[in-house]
Parts: sequence; structure tokens; C-alpha cells
Amino acid sequence: MISWVGDRTPAAEGPLAGLTVGIKDNIEVAGVRSTCASKFLRDNVAAHDATVVRALEDAGARVVATLNLAEFAVGVTSQNSAAGGPRNPWDLRRVPAGSSGGSGAAVAAGLVDLALGTDTGGSVRLPASACGVCGLRPSPGLVDTVGVYPVSAEFDAVGPIARDVDLVARAFDVLTHQPQRPRPRPSAIGVPSRFVTDDVDPAIAAAVSGLVDELRGQGYEVREVEIPHAEQAQDHVYTLLYPELAEIHRDRLRTAPADFQPATLERIRLGLDIGERAMRAAAQARDDFRKDLRRVFEEVEVVVTPTMPVDVPFIDGDESVIAESRRLGQLSYPWSLHTGPTLSLPVGFHPGSGMPIGAQLTAAHADEAALFAVGRDYQRATDWHRRRPPVRVRQSSSDAPRSSPISL
Repeated sequence: MISWVGDRTPAAEGPLAGLTVGIKDNIEVAGVRSTCASKFLRDNVAAHDATVVRALEDAGARVVATLNLAEFAVGVTSQNSAAGGPRNPWDLRRVPAGSSGGSGAAVAAGLVDLALGTDTGGSVRLPASACGVCGLRPSPGLVDTVGVYPVSAEFDAVGPIARDVDLVARAFDVLTHQPQRPRPRPSAIGVPSRFVTDDVDPAIAAAVSGLVDELRGQGYEVREVEIPHAEQAQDHVYTLLYPELAEIHRDRLRTAPADFQPATLERIRLGLDIGERAMRAAAQARDDFRKDLRRVFEEVEVVVTPTMPVDVPFIDGDESVIAESRRLGQLSYPWSLHTGPTLSLPVGFHPGSGMPIGAQLTAAHADEAALFAVGRDYQRATDWHRRRPPVRVRQSSSDAPRSSPISL
């Protein structure tokens, strides 16, 4: 679901002039309801623009809509929304992933040129993969989060979603208020011999291998690398993240737990049972993981991994919320423990379902330029990012297009 906002006046000129933008509804847009897809905030109207919204408008982009998400950005399918979950434009029976599901779906469907999402454990990258577009989790701390409803101060990042890498890169420049400095094209690409699990859908593994083969053919050196401690990284993120999340919502958990979407409540409550000892152990493991990753990025400049280990699931799946969330985020959460950026880009379609497949490119801290260079090279030689879904947009009222929801 997408809610059109009233007329706003961006700068007349700028690097994003003429482009339309949708904003995930946990990022404040002044004068517009800012609900985080929750009953708790259904009447909340933002008094100020988030810093990232001002930056986009100062660059000439026109903010036209706020976009649906998982409630309070907690969840990886986006179905736990008070507004009703968004659907994937490639197959309306399937999820757009999450929590920035509305952002991924809106870009894929052509409703906006560019969208903002937030990424804590994969919430930009997973929708980008599931919807066949590009999404960046920037190095944490590079993009301002003032005016963004938090999930975790340590792990939250605001990132752009667009059809191609070039627009993602242009938006990143705007969000960080500085053009990228020229850098030599990366020469060495790392491919883990095993990343987290061997249980990856064979079609997904083949599509990611196709990306690697294309880059090798373009002259990139491909090296096998090991990502130490990757198997436990998702658990370490959970252990550090969920107590913080439970604390943010402590009053709501105490006074009105029934007002949460059930899936949201189930996940937030996980943080109530995690103690200080477990958090200290996870923090030490985080530090060890980051230390070992620095060595990896001394050997190679970019690491390639799948974005999701499985095909895009149906909305009415049989798995429990916790099990499905864990499985979908199995390959994205480890990179959230990293201090550097990860970019998801489309690399093919599943031969069984016809759904998009995404791959992650990851680099060292603040080396987004390396990801953009590799991504641009790949997209110059392929057309996966140009494919369009067979979506039909249903608008609820033809005489009020600026204030009506659109459902996918």
C-alpha cells in the first residue's frame, strides 16, 4: 500500500531533479501521517522532515508518497502492517520481503523512481532482491537517521532503493552530502567457499555464480575467501538487537500488547529473555567478526554472496514467523554485523517461479564506491535490472489520486 502525499516543492535544480521519491513510513515527512504501519501511531502527524527527506528535496527530487512496511520495521515479509501487507508486483501471491516491502514494491512497479528504506538486518536488501531492484545498506553512520523511528541505534541504516546501481549511487551522494571520490576499479572479488550455510536454493546459487563469471570475464580477479564466524553472526545480531527493541517498546508491551500486530509482538518479546551475559558474549563475538573481516578486505575489495537463500515465499506460507524470518535473513544479517556497506542487485530469475534473484556485494567501511563500480560494470553487460513486472495497479478512487492508497 502506498499513500500519496500533498504537493511539496523541491529545489528547482539538482542531481535528482525530475525524479519521484517514496519514503518508508518510519521516516518522517512533515505534515504527513507517520504511522510506522502501527495502530499505536495511526494518528501521528510528523512535525518535521527527517534529515534524509530534506536532502532529497534539496537535490530536486519530488517526494510523492509514503510507503508501507512491517510494523515498526520489525519483520522481513512486511505482512505485519496495520494497513494490510504490501504484495510483490512480480506475483501478487508472494511477499515483497521486508521490512521495506512497500519501498521495494513501489520501485519495481514503477510507482516511484527512487525510494528510501531502512535496513537493520536486511530490510533494504531483502526487498530489493525479492522485487528485482537495487538496494544499498550504507556503512552505518554515513547517512543521518534523525527523524527515523529506531529499531536499533547500533544496526539501523537508511538506504536508497532504485532500479539501477547508478541511481542508487547518485542518491547515496545526496544523502551523505558529498560526491564520491574517484577510485580505481576494484581488481579482486572474493567468493566465500561457504557462507553461513550450504542449504541455498540451487537456482539462486547458479544465478550468483553467473554474476561471478561475468565479472571474471570482464577482467576481475576472483579469489576464494573465508568469512570467519559467519555461521553464528545472525544469532549475535539478534542477541544485541532484540533487548534494545524491547526497551524501545517497553511501555507498549506493558500497557497495550494486543495493539501490536501478532507477528511484531512475537519478535519484540524475544528481547525480554536475553540477559546481560549473553549480550556481552555477543558483543565480543561482534568485535572478533569485524576484526577478521578487516583481514578479508585486505585480500579482496568486494565480496559476493546471495541476498536470500530461498525463493520468494508466498504470503500464506506454513512457516512460523520466527522460522521464516530467520531463514529469509540468513545471508543478510551477517553483513549487518559488519561496519561496511552491502549492495543487493538483481542477477536473474528463478526458473521455477519466475521470481527475481538478488546478489549482495559487500565492501570495507565507507567504500561504497567499490560496490558502485562493480555494480555498474555488471549492469552495463546485463539487463536484469531493466525487466519490468506484469503488475496491475489498482487505485481506490480515480477522482482523488493524491490522497488514495494504491494496493499491490
